[in-house]
Amino acid sequence: MNDLSNAPEGRRVLDVTIVMLDDGLSSTAVMPTEIFHSAGSLWNALHDEPAYPAFRVCTVSLQGATVRTPYGFGMIPAASVESIERSDIVIVPTSGLDLDLKLVENSALLPWLRRQHASGAYIVGVCMGAAYLAAAGLLDGRLATTHWAACGEMATRFPKVHWHPELFMTEDQRILCSGGVGASIDISLYLVEKFCGHDIAVQTAKALLLPMPRLMQSGYAVLPVSRAHDDPQIRAIEAWLQENFRKDVSIQQLAERVHMGARTFVRRFKSATGRLPAAYVQALRIEAAKTMLEHEDASVTVIAEAVGYLDLGFFRALFKRITGMTPGQYRAEFSPISVRGHAPPELHLIAGEALVGRC
Repeated sequence: MNDLSNAPEGRRVLDVTIVMLDDGLSSTAVMPTEIFHSAGSLWNALHDEPAYPAFRVCTVSLQGATVRTPYGFGMIPAASVESIERSDIVIVPTSGLDLDLKLVENSALLPWLRRQHASGAYIVGVCMGAAYLAAAGLLDGRLATTHWAACGEMATRFPKVHWHPELFMTEDQRILCSGGVGASIDISLYLVEKFCGHDIAVQTAKALLLPMPRLMQSGYAVLPVSRAHDDPQIRAIEAWLQENFRKDVSIQQLAERVHMGARTFVRRFKSATGRLPAAYVQALRIEAAKTMLEHEDASVTVIAEAVGYLDLGFFRALFKRITGMTPGQYRAEFSPISVRGHAPPELHLIAGEALVGRC
């Protein structure tokens, strides 16, 4: 953790330790390595300017041995975990889907993470790497996120953690999490901006042709509208709403369908589903809108009306609040090229040709 004499304004170069674990998606370790290594350097090199590296990156594995990947190649770290006494930032990537196996296999990592955090390090769990932070007790009582598809299992396994699957990133007392493989980019650029400022983060992103950090992953998720429960009357209402979510219906009307008073119905519905009835209907409508934006070229106004919203402004605001994107941004991200309508000319040409013999 020595200063570099040519660092601008006396900025200290920060030590980043990237943990590599067997059977994980390599990009969750490689992308942070490349981003931190590039910060303060790559943009400068592309513009023939002096480089001022902002971070010193070291890759490690538990024993310093080569790490295997699911697709047949190995990654050779620079050192072992225990050789790192103190780091400013620690990145923990994914390590395979079988958490029961992996948490045992990599259990030696947990006390090391606790020591690093106690020494002042920022500890980052990328995607399902958050499981190691939770298993180490670092996330108890704190905000966290992970891949949206894993959040249910994480919440069951680590109930003391405040999981937020709608978020790409969380930060709580030097503990950070990111959801999904691509969010390794978001969390790395976020930390570059946090420690080096917006200009360096933008330069790093531009040099690597990366987007600046996103905040929400709910636009990418296929989350269940309701959690599992055993209330047959509420299940009947859910089934009816899933067929009739476009209709405007009052709490009293819903309650009468299952012969309950309004207050009792609201209490039972929230207890069973985890949502108030209005929020449940909103979630159904937004999921329907997402599907239409992904597959149809209808205008946003038409889609809003089709899912039950005549007030376009309200629909846009609600859609962004729930997904983290405007309807237009969501369509640009997830619709087919034929719907987006802005494919490069060469792609239109290829799509129109018979590709016999090209493979």
